[in-house]
Amino acid sequence: MNLATAFMNCAEQHAQKTAIFWGEREISYAELLAQSQKVAAHLQNQFGVKPGDRVALWLKNCPEFLPAVFGVLLAGGVVVPVNNFLKPAEVAFILNDSGAKGVISDASLAEAQAQVAKLLPGLKILSAEEIGNGQLQIADFKPAERSEADLAALLYTSGTTGHPKGAMLTHGNFLHNIASCVQVLDVRADDRVVVALPQFHSFMFTVGSLLPCLTGCGIVLIKTLHPFKSLLEEIARHRGTIMPSVPAFYRAVQAVPEFGQLPLRLCISGGAPLPAEVFNGFTRKFSFPLREGYGPTESSPVATVNPIYGENRPGSVGKPIPHVELSIRDESGGELPVDATGEICIRGGNVMLGYWNQPEETAKVLRDGWLLTGDVGHRDADGYFYITDRKKDMLIVNGINVYPREIEEVIYHFPGVKEAAVIGVPDARRGEQPVAFVSVAEGQTLDEKALLQFIREKLADYKVPKQIILLPALPKNATGKILKTELRKQAAK
Repeated sequence: MNLATAFMNCAEQHAQKTAIFWGEREISYAELLAQSQKVAAHLQNQFGVKPGDRVALWLKNCPEFLPAVFGVLLAGGVVVPVNNFLKPAEVAFILNDSGAKGVISDASLAEAQAQVAKLLPGLKILSAEEIGNGQLQIADFKPAERSEADLAALLYTSGTTGHPKGAMLTHGNFLHNIASCVQVLDVRADDRVVVALPQFHSFMFTVGSLLPCLTGCGIVLIKTLHPFKSLLEEIARHRGTIMPSVPAFYRAVQAVPEFGQLPLRLCISGGAPLPAEVFNGFTRKFSFPLREGYGPTESSPVATVNPIYGENRPGSVGKPIPHVELSIRDESGGELPVDATGEICIRGGNVMLGYWNQPEETAKVLRDGWLLTGDVGHRDADGYFYITDRKKDMLIVNGINVYPREIEEVIYHFPGVKEAAVIGVPDARRGEQPVAFVSVAEGQTLDEKALLQFIREKLADYKVPKQIILLPALPKNATGKILKTELRKQAAK
């Protein structure tokens, strides 16, 4: 079994059913399969793609993303999704590092494509428009034979430190993760998954693309999040039932009462920590559940989720999904007891093979079958996991560990705060000191001294930020994750 054969079986079973809703267009599973086969034939015949060859997908959100994914897989290739917000030099790095045989891209990126082509002469490009308008033809196409152990995708990490690394994920990794997600989220063939986040992101790649296409679900593909009225209309018109998104989105929709009238049965938060204040506000306003999950790209990516029918614990990322183990470990790899803080480690069929062409980096994060996530947290007595912070984000103040997220959670409870992020800055006397960056909710004002006093009343003195810096908005990446690297640069000025 591999992803391509699983998709073909599903598409044939649900041939007449709509696979993708895209504005006024509806694309059936039969059409999606036919398009995918044409892409595969083109890649084999024009690009010379053989099993194991890498093919990059450099696309903005569009229905052609899916036949591009499955076309590469049917041809036996390895999918390399590229962040379409990257600059040409950054894209060229990924294409060169992965050894991509070619790239599937769209006309809106033509100018950037020309710049990349100068850096990588001879790069073959297949236009997404050719996929969508039916120009591609089937010629001598035969699905490649691939096993669960074979590589299916290179998902490049965001590269917050140095160049991004390509996580090597197999057909088996994704099949394992999808099966676990279907079980824990109670996914049914009549569900329709709302895809509003970038399709290249690991969260959307698995939960928004592969999962629905292997279970017969529909995909409500959103053209734009703005204005919210358009988003609401698309979800309502196409009867979306499951919505995966990020905390920033769930904060924003609380100011949109109409969101509660949508036919959604489940909202999932991932990609960044969900502040308890955002969860509580959402739960007070809307009747359908919001559940936080967690998982790094290296675990395909889902590793935990709060039970959709059992107890949800705000501030927790939930329990491990079926057939996946989590453990809290110390620096030497020893397992820690309940409530002790250490590094979160993951083991299961969803864990990557390693980083592409980076054996030393691989050795740092894979130990005795466990993935060392770099996330710091603890487990409670009932098996719920909590993320305190990233190891690299942890501060040491006077020799004491300080976790920024603990401070951020307090700041979020102060009236008028929209977003908060805490970083560490060097301090000659204490080693490091926390500094908080805060954006203010629209129409609100904020007294910095009052906020500092509010924090001082709730946290030990050594955890109180040295400074509060107010910004109109905090810098974010394509999926809404606050970029602490940018804040560190700003603090260093």
